[in-house]
Amino acid sequence: MSSPASARPTPLNEVHVALGARLTDFAGWNMPLKYTSELAEHQAVRTTVGLFDLSHMGEIRVSGPQAGAALDHALVGRLSAIKPGRAKYSLLCDANGGILDDLVTYKIADDEFLVIANASNTGVVLAALTDRVLDFDATVTDETGQTALIAAQGPASQAVIQSLADDQDARDAVAALRYYACMPARIAGLDVLLARTGYTGEDGFEVYVAADDAVRLWNALYPATEAAGGRAAGLACRDTLRLEAGMPLYGNELSLETDPYAARLGRVVQLDKTFVGQEALALAAQDQPARLLTGLTGEGRRAARAGNVVLNSAGEPVGVITSGALSPTLGRPIALAYVDRDEAVEAASLQVDVRGTLLPFTVSPYPFYKRS
Repeated sequence: MSSPASARPTPLNEVHVALGARLTDFAGWNMPLKYTSELAEHQAVRTTVGLFDLSHMGEIRVSGPQAGAALDHALVGRLSAIKPGRAKYSLLCDANGGILDDLVTYKIADDEFLVIANASNTGVVLAALTDRVLDFDATVTDETGQTALIAAQGPASQAVIQSLADDQDARDAVAALRYYACMPARIAGLDVLLARTGYTGEDGFEVYVAADDAVRLWNALYPATEAAGGRAAGLACRDTLRLEAGMPLYGNELSLETDPYAARLGRVVQLDKTFVGQEALALAAQDQPARLLTGLTGEGRRAARAGNVVLNSAGEPVGVITSGALSPTLGRPIALAYVDRDEAVEAASLQVDVRGTLLPFTVSPYPFYKRS
């Protein structure tokens, strides 16, 4: 199945077509939704390994003598403090404290950073960073079009990556790479940036490679993935995986209408520095958010979906679902929702209106799933 011709193909588009992927327009990109079974792809990531094309993500390089200081000003976290070879999760907020995007930033060197933006927000992030570095000796470069991103996620992901490393020293370096760290590497004879990061709740690697080398890298990783009992995986299972892991999705849990404290991400905000949105967030930190991002679990097999209304035991509306699914791993409905603070109490009984039927849900801590 093909998606609209206006959607932008990734460098791996022909590979996906050859594998029979169901393609869809996601954030303007022609992306594989699934190859065979969403459930089988989800289970592969949880038990062996799944291989993802994530080339729709935005790659923005910030470099120069004041690159770290510029990012400290642009983002809510202190990016200059992390060591080269490490990564940090942070938020880009507007002057009112609303979230423009959530980002992972890799510190390549003291004066060089690679910022990864969500596909739907790459233009917004690029414009904001370009504007916010004007007073610093730093340069912002959009490398999205020249970069492909392939992710191997799951318990067997390390073995898959190691099988394509040059020698034992390289295999040892892969094993030694820490979570939220990155390094230059040679995988399948190609120069890549190898990062131990992901969005599935499993151990995994994200491999950044020149777009022109993407097919060659995939054609090495895919048979290694199959040999490990894994398979190619699409965006559909990526969504259920990240929901089980309690990871927010921009456009669902995060938006300009939400601030980090309502989203329970206050831990990433460092108010002891100057940054865009600092004054607004300093005030927000002193107040209790009216609604908090809250985990919910249900019974049976019927899932709540984004937009469904959450009600308390008296039948009064107290929130709205942002993401929901029947968890393939847990076998029960799970959801994230913004719920009135007084109702967002662990083990509290709530209801969700799913197409006119009130289904019982319980306030539950998230992540709903943690790997052993």
